[in-house]
Amino acid sequence: VPAPAASETPARAPPATPAPAAGPSAAPAAPPAAAETPATPPPAAAPLQTADAFGEQITLTPKTVVIVRGTANWDSAFDTLIDSFKSLSALLDKQGIKPAGNSMIVYTSTDDTGFTFLAEIPVDQDPKNLTKDMTMGKSPEGKALKFVHRGSYDNMDNTYEAITNHLDDKKLEAKDTFIEEYITDPLKTAEDKLVINVYVPLK
Repeated sequence: VPAPAASETPARAPPATPAPAAGPSAAPAAPPAAAETPATPPPAAAPLQTADAFGEQITLTPKTVVIVRGTANWDSAFDTLIDSFKSLSALLDKQGIKPAGNSMIVYTSTDDTGFTFLAEIPVDQDPKNLTKDMTMGKSPEGKALKFVHRGSYDNMDNTYEAITNHLDDKKLEAKDTFIEEYITDPLKTAEDKLVINVYVPLK
């Protein structure tokens, strides 16, 4: 008995609307119902497009990189990183080697005054004549969380604060290192237009 009742109600509903509308409104009535099922996944995907990935689990694959080690103070951090990228780029340019991926910074230790880091540029051939502070190596690998930062390096504090809160909320343990991948070329991009992927390797 409930079934006819259910079908009767929709049958009565269209006539309640003006008759000409009954045809069109009856037709769309089905698609929205059908559309509801797909509609559920897009909201999940939509934030990734609008708000970028935040805490997405990924696996980093190692790349062959040319590395320069450095130390920096927080107050001049970005300038120091840029200088490292410049020296690596100059070496590659001189030998006609094109980077095989985005520039990266791997933070190896941090304290209140500054940090030590590896500036890395992926390559698919080994450059020659490396300077004393340069080496060849592999970029980090393994499970990590991916976060996206947009804007100047000075605002990275906010991103890292959000990352710390995210790790606390999810009770995740991170390794003592983190990686920044510069999606926009830091040597050619205005600082407030930077797009940086931050990878947090998990224990």
